[in-house]
Amino acid sequence: MNYQIRYTKRAKEDIVRLYSFLVEQDIVAARKGLEAIKKGIEFLQEFPFTCRKAAEENPLLREMIISFGTKGYVVLFEIESQQTVTILAVRHQREEDYH
Repeated sequence: MNYQIRYTKRAKEDIVRLYSFLVEQDIVAARKGLEAIKKGIEFLQEFPFTCRKAAEENPLLREMIISFGTKGYVVLFEIESQQTVTILAVRHQREEDYH
């Protein structure tokens, strides 16, 4: 079954923020980071339940780790229905928490 992926405004802003930070350092790495995030999120279209639970009280709130070099990204998402997964936030693994 394929789930439709939707993004909150915050999640879109997170992706732009992460890309903008990296592009100042290395444009090639920024493009690769964006591609890694895109591919990771595409995985959720088919397999959202394979990701770890983010909160015991809500089994539909989950996190996915996206590897990127020696670090990576963490995507917070919720399985809204049998058709929809909503991306709530995206952060770098070295950030303390979701903003």
